[in-house]
Amino acid sequence: MTDAFFSIHRHQLVRVAAATPIASVGEVAVNLAATVAAATDADARGVDLVVFPELNLTSYAIDDLHLQAAQQRASEQAVVALAEQTASLAPLLLVGAALVRNGRLYNCAVAVHRGRILGVVPKTFLPNYREYYEKRWFASGLGLTGLTIRLGEEDVPFGTDLLFAADDLPGFVVHAEICEDYWAPTPPSTIGALAGATICCNLSASNIVIGKGRERMLLAAAQSARTACAYVYSAAGPGESTTDLAWDGQGFIYECGDLLAESQRFVQAAELTVADVDGERIVQERLRTGTFNDAAIASGHPETRVRRIGFSHRPSLDDSGLERPIRRFPFVPNDPGRRDEDCYEAFNIQVEALSKRLAATRSQTLVIGVSGGLDSTHALIVAAKAMDRLGRPRSDILGFTLPGFATGDTTKSNAWALMRALGCTGAEIDIRPAARQMLADMGHPFASGEPVYDVTFENVQAGLRTDYLFRLANQRGGIVLGTGDLSELALGWCTYGVGDQMSHYAVNSGVPKTLIQFLIRWCIRTGQYDAATNAVLTTILDQEISPELVPADAETGAMQSTESMIGPYALNDFFAHYVVRHGLAPSKIAFLAWHAWRDAAAGAWPADVPAAGRVAYDLPTIRHWLERFIVRFFQLSQFKRSAIPNGPKVSGGGALSPRGDWRAPADGSAAVWLDELRRNVP
Repeated sequence: MTDAFFSIHRHQLVRVAAATPIASVGEVAVNLAATVAAATDADARGVDLVVFPELNLTSYAIDDLHLQAAQQRASEQAVVALAEQTASLAPLLLVGAALVRNGRLYNCAVAVHRGRILGVVPKTFLPNYREYYEKRWFASGLGLTGLTIRLGEEDVPFGTDLLFAADDLPGFVVHAEICEDYWAPTPPSTIGALAGATICCNLSASNIVIGKGRERMLLAAAQSARTACAYVYSAAGPGESTTDLAWDGQGFIYECGDLLAESQRFVQAAELTVADVDGERIVQERLRTGTFNDAAIASGHPETRVRRIGFSHRPSLDDSGLERPIRRFPFVPNDPGRRDEDCYEAFNIQVEALSKRLAATRSQTLVIGVSGGLDSTHALIVAAKAMDRLGRPRSDILGFTLPGFATGDTTKSNAWALMRALGCTGAEIDIRPAARQMLADMGHPFASGEPVYDVTFENVQAGLRTDYLFRLANQRGGIVLGTGDLSELALGWCTYGVGDQMSHYAVNSGVPKTLIQFLIRWCIRTGQYDAATNAVLTTILDQEISPELVPADAETGAMQSTESMIGPYALNDFFAHYVVRHGLAPSKIAFLAWHAWRDAAAGAWPADVPAAGRVAYDLPTIRHWLERFIVRFFQLSQFKRSAIPNGPKVSGGGALSPRGDWRAPADGSAAVWLDELRRNVP
C-alpha cells in the first residue's frame, strides 16, 4: 500500500475540527445556513469530524424562548434539514439542538453523517447556579439509555450511552458530552473513553469571564491526559445574545495532554480550528497503561453498557498534508519557556541522582574520563554541580584524559581547559603504549605497521580507557562516572563490558544526544558556571561528534565521523522516541519524520538550534537511516542494554534500562519491523 503512504488515514490519523460559526439570537434558519457553510468548508479541508457549539442550531442564550413551540419545531426541522443538506459531505458532524422527547425538552448533541442522523445524546449535568438556569428549560439525560427519538420520519438512537464508530477507520470512535458535563467531578467522557471512545467532544456555550479560557484548557488537557484520548472543544462565539453575558468562541483540540490547535478568540468571523489526532497513539497509550484497563474494570466495564453506532466513513487515501505539529526534536520543546523548564528539570534530575549515589557509596572521589566531547563534558558539569550541592570540593572529581591513536589536539585541549575551569583534579594517561602492546600480543596487523583500523583496533582503545578508569577508582577510593547517553544505548554505539558501556553510575543514560546539546546551552544561558567554563562549553558545542578512535584520513585529513556511520542523531533520537515511547510501526515513524524534517523552512525550531544545524532530510534519507536504526535497535544492541549500570530516568520519552521502561530479548530479530518498513514506505 505504498501508494497510500502519504495519506493521514493510512496511519490512523483522524482530522478533526472545532467549528465556531457566527450565531444568531434564535434565528434557526440563519444558524442552519452557518452550520452547513462550516461543514462544507470542513469537507473541502479533508476534515473527518466537526464539533459545533452547544445548541448551535437553536441558539443558547434565548432563555424562555426555549419553551416556545415554534422555536422547538424549528429546531427539530433544522436537524432534519441539516442531514439532507450535508448528505454529500464526508465529515461526521456533532451539532447542538434543543429537542422534545416524551414531554421533556433536552439540550442535545446530534451526530449526522452523509445525510444520516446517527444518534442524539442529551446533556447530563445541567448548571443551575450563578448565571445559569438550565433546569428551568431542560431535562437531564442522566440514566437515559437504550432509547430512541423520532426525527422526521425516522426513530434514531437516543441516550447517554452512545458512541459513534467508523467501521473503516481505526481509532475513529467518538463520544459527545455537552458543556457542564465537562466541569462535573465525573464527566461522562470518562466513561465514554473507558468504553472505547478515542475522540471525546464537547459542544459548549460557556460564556466568557476573566480566566475562564485558561480553565477550559486546563480541564481539556487533564481529561485528555487522564483518559488517554483526543478532546475537541467548541464554545459559542459571536452572534449569541449579550443581554447579560459575553462569548469568546474558544475552540481547541488536545491529545493525551498535548495541545494540538486552538482558535483565535473574540473575532467577528466564523472559525474552523483543525488538527489531525492520532488514533493509533491513543490506543497504544492505553495498551501501555494498565491503570486504564483497571479503571474500566472498577467502572463495571462500560463497554458492555454502550451502544456503538457504526457508520461507513469511506476515508480518502489522498495526500491531504498533515494538520498536526510534529517536533523535530521530540525530547526538546520548541517553546523557549518550556524548553528551559525541561532543561532545568533534566539537569537537576541528573545532579540529584548523582548526589545520592555519591552519598550512598561514601566515595572519596569521582573518576571520569574526559575526552572533550559532548557526553563527557555534560557528565563532568553535572558532577561539578553535584559536588557543589554536597558541599564538597570539586577537586574530589578526578578527570583523566586518555589519548589514543586518533585523539585530536583540539578535543584534548578542550578537555584540559574544561577541567581547569571547573577546578577538578586533572591528569593524563597516554594509552597508546598499552594499546600497542595489546595489539602486538594479539598479533594484530597494526602492530606490524599496517594501517588496519578495524573494530578490534577501536575496541582495544575503548576497553583500555575503561580498564584504567576502574583501576584508578579502586586505587583512589572512588567510583567511575559513565558518560554514555541514551542515543548510544539505543544504537548500541558503545563498547560492551570493559568499555564505555560500563561504569559504576551512568548519569547520562537517560538523556539523548540531542537533549545533551540543549542542556549544555541551557547551562551557559542561565549562568550555572563561570565565564571561563562557558567559553569552553561553547567551543565544545561547535565541534563535530567523533569517537576519535581511527586516525584521520591520510589524503583528506577528515576525522572519523559518528553520524556518517550511524546516521544523524536528530533522526535517530526521533526514531527512538516513537519506538520506545509510543510503539509505532516503522512506516508511521517514517511518515511523521518526513513531515517533521522534509522542509527546513517549515515549522518551528527550538531557538538554540544554530543556522547550520537547520537542515532537511528527504524520504529516501529517512528510510535509509530508519532501516539501519531498526537493525541496530531490535537485533544487534539489546544485550548491551540488558547489562547497563544504574542511571536515572530523565525524560518521559522513556529510558532503556531493563529495570525500567524497556525489556526485550537480547537474541531477538528485526524481521517484523524491517518487513513493515519495506512493504509500506516508498
